[in-house]
Amino acid sequence: MPAVTDKIKMNLVTELNPNSLITEAYRTLRMKIQYSTSSEPMKTVLLTSVTSKDEKSKTIANLAVIYAREGKKVLVIDTDLRTPMLHHTFTSNGFGLADILLGQSPLSNAISETQIANLSFIPAGHATVNPSELLSSEQMQELLSQVKEEFDIVLIDSPPVLAVTDAQIIAAISDGVVLIVNQGKVKREAAKKALAQLNYVRAVVLGAVLVNTSK
Repeated sequence: MPAVTDKIKMNLVTELNPNSLITEAYRTLRMKIQYSTSSEPMKTVLLTSVTSKDEKSKTIANLAVIYAREGKKVLVIDTDLRTPMLHHTFTSNGFGLADILLGQSPLSNAISETQIANLSFIPAGHATVNPSELLSSEQMQELLSQVKEEFDIVLIDSPPVLAVTDAQIIAAISDGVVLIVNQGKVKREAAKKALAQLNYVRAVVLGAVLVNTSK
């Protein structure tokens, strides 16, 4: 397995400092997701946010490392086809989600193995003019059904809830949703509105994660 690059290290405290209090907080989040329901295990979990300032992508990346370090076969999918961020953390082979949904790449070509054992990544892919239509397509539902069979846990990034409808589209077809809220920058009313929009599509909201709580 190749050494972890500086590009990856920049965002992953769970990789750099596995014994830190922050890393332990991510372990607690993983445990709460696991025990959030008494029904079927959560296989596809969307982590979205209220606004773009909520450090959503960093939370997903670190949580993915926690799952992978515990021996789970993990897939991270960046469904933010407008302003993707996860390719700044994980390397990829150039193809991504948009390429799959447009029929320009098979799933196997778009899945990249990261430098972290057990952790794979599908980036957003090449830019597209119709993100919402792609995400609401039958191909997207088929993709999630397929990766649920191949991976123990699939963690999904999306645009913020209040920005566009993309998060609601993915929330409706995910097993569960975690809402990330920046305590210092997001007002209570905005958080309530985001939650209402998730509830409107009958998303299974597992809970919320407060970030920057010390500020």
